[in-house]
Amino acid sequence: MTIRKIEVRPFDRRWESKFRQEASAIEGIFGRHLVDIHHIGSTAIEGMKAKPIIDIMPVLDIISRADEYVQAMEASGYEVMGENGIQGRRFYQKGGDERSHHVHIFEAGHPEIERHLVFRDYLRSHPQDAAAYGELKERLAYDFPHDIERYIQGKKSLVGQIEVRAFEWFRKL
Repeated sequence: MTIRKIEVRPFDRRWESKFRQEASAIEGIFGRHLVDIHHIGSTAIEGMKAKPIIDIMPVLDIISRADEYVQAMEASGYEVMGENGIQGRRFYQKGGDERSHHVHIFEAGHPEIERHLVFRDYLRSHPQDAAAYGELKERLAYDFPHDIERYIQGKKSLVGQIEVRAFEWFRKL
């Protein structure tokens, strides 16, 4: 088994077009069951350093629909990961050791949808917090290049602080 190296890179304008291209393919799979589709995660925040993995959040009318399209997702190169730690989510990853995309599917109304969008929109509107978060991720990738658990643990405190500020900001809109 190969151990993937964690790499954080400067913002790349091509990430948005990579999202749009993959979102179009996902729309073709889920069709009328797709309520919405969002570019989330650090690659969705202009100017932010990020792991070059495009996070996509399709929202379906009913989450069980996702299970009906497993073969189509696999045919598109995705590996099925189940809920992968978040109840009510269907998670897929693409690219093997050279991971390129993560797909987080939720049913309309799931609270994780709002959490992801508020966090993303807050960082888009607060470049200083986005820069601090990007710098932390870059430092953690340098310190723990082959230890994803320590990388994730190292982000938790700052992510929690940003989430609190993000929801305070969101409530004032």
